Order: sequence, then structure tokens, then C-alpha cells
Amino acid sequence: MQTLLVSLWCADKTGLVAAVTGRLFDLGANLGDTTFAVLGGGAEFTSVCDVPDHASPKDVEAELRALPEVGPKAKLNVEPLDVSPVHGATGRITHRITISGGDRPGLLARLSEVFVQFGANIVRLNSERIPDASGGRYVTRIGVAVPENVTERCLATIGNTAGELGLDCHWRASSN
Repeated sequence: MQTLLVSLWCADKTGLVAAVTGRLFDLGANLGDTTFAVLGGGAEFTSVCDVPDHASPKDVEAELRALPEVGPKAKLNVEPLDVSPVHGATGRITHRITISGGDRPGLLARLSEVFVQFGANIVRLNSERIPDASGGRYVTRIGVAVPENVTERCLATIGNTAGELGLDCHWRASSN
């Protein structure tokens, strides 16, 4: 077995995830950490996969590129993974944070700087603009690994920073 990183960017289509994961299964792949997101009118799929040695990265890429759901303009890359396929402690989400309110430039930069101050690692982040009558709301959901010894201070600071930016902030401890 070899571990590959599969990265795909293409137009979003219904059935895209089913097509890609189905073809990977047909090739004998076992998916590890995998993400999918619709970003604007496009879609991003990334997966760490264990694949039988007989399936070269070029073979896997050719098989995925041939899928009609992927399309001819897709950006697709399949390559050997050059880091550990299993994340360490800083990759385990301890808290899930939701921040929402008006959109403004620099919002994510200001919020993410707080985590650096406390040695917390952002594991997952999803942001989206949601149109509404007042011009739009920005919602950010963050899965973060916060060191146990600074949890209260880190969460209080992120809440205060969000408040200074006129945003609502809620968090909960993760159950995983």
C-alpha cells in the first residue's frame, strides 16, 4: 500500500462526491482524512488515501479525470503524501466555535491571530457569506485544538475579539 494525496478543484455538480469516492473505492483505495467543500460555484475535494501499490498516482489521476462529474477544466493532482497520514494531538478538535455577524476585510486574520497567541491550532475552518436584507451576514465555523492549560483564557479572548468586531461568538467543547 502507498499513501496518496488527492486534490481536486472543479465546478460543483450533484453527484461529484459519489463519483470520486466510488472510483477511488473501485481502485482499492481506503480513504483517510477527507474534506469536501463548495466554494462559490466550484468544489474542492481533498483526501489522504491508502491505495494498492499497483495503482500509480498517474493511474489514479487518469481514472478520476475520466469521470464526467469532474469535467475537462478540473484542477486535479494525485501525489505521494510526504507527511504522516495520521494527525497528532494538535489535529484533534477540542472546541467548535461559531462566529457570525457583518462581513469586513481582515475578520479571519484578526480572529485567527488569537489562536496563535495561545498555541491553539485551527483544525477545520468554514466561512460563508449569507445574503440577507441588511447586506449579508458572515458565518465562520472553526474546529480548534486548544491546549488544556489555556482553554478558558483562549475562549474568553476569542469571544472578546469577536465582540470588538461586532460579532456574535458561541463555542462548545467537542465530543470527539
